[in-house]
Amino acid sequence: MVEKKRIHAALLFAALAAIAPAGPAQNTTDWLANTYGTLAAHVGNAARSMWVAPEGPIYTASMWDEYGGGVAIYQNGRTIGSIGAHGEFQGSAITGNATSVFAALQYSSSYGSGAVGRYNRTTGTRDLFIQVSASNNQPRIDVVTGLATAGSLLYASDFYGNRVRIYTTDGVWQRDINVSSPGALALDGAGNVWVAQKSAGTIVQLSPTGALRNTIRMPSGSQPAALYFDAPSGQLMVGDEGPDMNIKRYNLSGTPTLASTFGIQGGYLDTTTGIKGQVGAKRFTRVAGIGKDSAGNLYVLNNPWGGSWDLGRNGGTDIHAYNSAGALRWTLQSLNLEGVATPDPATDGALFYGGTNIYTGSAGGTFVANTVDPFTHPSDPRVNINDRARDEHFSQLAAVGANRILVASAQNPDTFYFFHFNAANGYIAIPDATLPGTAFNTSAPVRGGFCIDSKGGVWAGLNKTGYIYHYPLTGFDASGKPTWGPGIPIRVPKSIQPLTRIVYLADSDTMILGQGAVGSMDWTSIGTRIEVYHGWSAGNTTAPDPVINLSHTGAKSIDAVGSYLFVGYWFGSSGQALPNIDAFNLATGNLDATLVNTSNDTVDASSAVDSMYGVRAYLRSTGEYVVTKNNVKGSSITVYRWTP
Repeated sequence: MVEKKRIHAALLFAALAAIAPAGPAQNTTDWLANTYGTLAAHVGNAARSMWVAPEGPIYTASMWDEYGGGVAIYQNGRTIGSIGAHGEFQGSAITGNATSVFAALQYSSSYGSGAVGRYNRTTGTRDLFIQVSASNNQPRIDVVTGLATAGSLLYASDFYGNRVRIYTTDGVWQRDINVSSPGALALDGAGNVWVAQKSAGTIVQLSPTGALRNTIRMPSGSQPAALYFDAPSGQLMVGDEGPDMNIKRYNLSGTPTLASTFGIQGGYLDTTTGIKGQVGAKRFTRVAGIGKDSAGNLYVLNNPWGGSWDLGRNGGTDIHAYNSAGALRWTLQSLNLEGVATPDPATDGALFYGGTNIYTGSAGGTFVANTVDPFTHPSDPRVNINDRARDEHFSQLAAVGANRILVASAQNPDTFYFFHFNAANGYIAIPDATLPGTAFNTSAPVRGGFCIDSKGGVWAGLNKTGYIYHYPLTGFDASGKPTWGPGIPIRVPKSIQPLTRIVYLADSDTMILGQGAVGSMDWTSIGTRIEVYHGWSAGNTTAPDPVINLSHTGAKSIDAVGSYLFVGYWFGSSGQALPNIDAFNLATGNLDATLVNTSNDTVDASSAVDSMYGVRAYLRSTGEYVVTKNNVKGSSITVYRWTP
């Protein structure tokens, strides 16, 4: 009798467990791609210019920071505040003096482009507006490309006006100096103006009255992007974004001559001191800013490659601080805004591949590499300003034998870009193909879901065809470049139309299909129905089991691995953000767990998912699930670790 009671109790417990809502999982919460994990302390997004005050504070300007002012302030390796609204600045130029900061403003419908704002350093308020350029109709292009102050004067490069404009620091125009395509500016101790002409690879010296005195012609291919006059040495420091990727120091007495360099020649692309693509203490990417404080500490702002025309989504912020002897003191990094990183199967999840960067570690992680080589591959869509996508910071990754295939895409994409890697190119992702494109023999955009499976097969819901196309991987050439066979069409089941997401698990022959919002024209969203097909390639393309009906509306991104489907949400029907990740059992359809933030004091994970492929999942050999989520608010990547 006792045994029967035990059996009944066990059955009752199992039944209750099957119908009870899932509680929070016993997961841990971590982050990558930002030095700090909280919103208050996070390093600001995509800084593209920098000014260092003599007493030590660092001011950077960005076109967009989701949860901070567009001018971020740092000191001693810490965030100490910000100025302005998150979308107020262009990011192209910033300077300051004892009381004020001057920064190029982002395009506005009220005043257009080409303006500069003056901000009180104590209060952070804007107290002066200067319309520098007559070219005020450029919403996506840098118009004011350089700023500098000296005494009571403010100098501004008006790129399209082909002039450097001089004002008092109170905004009263003084005079113009004609200069072709002016960029970064510096002023020496004699009042001479040094003007970088980036595309020409030259720097011109102009007298205080505008007379041409000298021209520095840099090595072939050089791109002078940042200038700083180092008063103690009397030298001009030049950040070179060309293939040298270093800082050049020029003696200015008499005819300017190259005195020395700082940084590894070739920067992150050098193969003599590291792996191609590997970043490091002096393995610079784009040197976007140079500054020193009165103690002799040097600060270098890097802007890793990537971002396309959306200047607010460039490769990231990477500030290096060096002592007067040139030894690295600390770094501040913000390497992701609207993007995600995929755990690497080839390293059992130790590395994380983003659309442009590679990370490892925990508690912010380590920036391993920038995978873009703009010199060898200038048409790489990740840096091609004419590319149709907003950015390509979202990744999917397949490891097939010794080969990796990276797929990069934008926030809400209908186009996907394929890359491969090989030993000769290290961490650099080599562009291969585009879907739609000739490699896949289609021009139809991908608006019914996309997946690259663990065997390198590509699955795509091509727009207005009514079919899912499977492109099987046929192999790799000697360089590691993949090729795919012709698309095999499989009709989209009627029960899941309109189709909006595809996840195929090759190891278990399991297909997961997500339905779009019925009756909606928004092909980027997910409705509430997800179908799971076991034995899809074996022929089961019509009988899903289970069918998962989501209790929340606003699902935006899904991924699956092992026994679970992971669902990330945008906003629910109540308008409330849904930042947690639900884990559904692929065998039963039950909601087994919800991944929540378990480290609120040190990690922000509050961002809802507003991207189609902003959740990635991997099952480690230890049985641990690693789930990454785009965290736009913290300019980071949230990492959940869960062992059921």
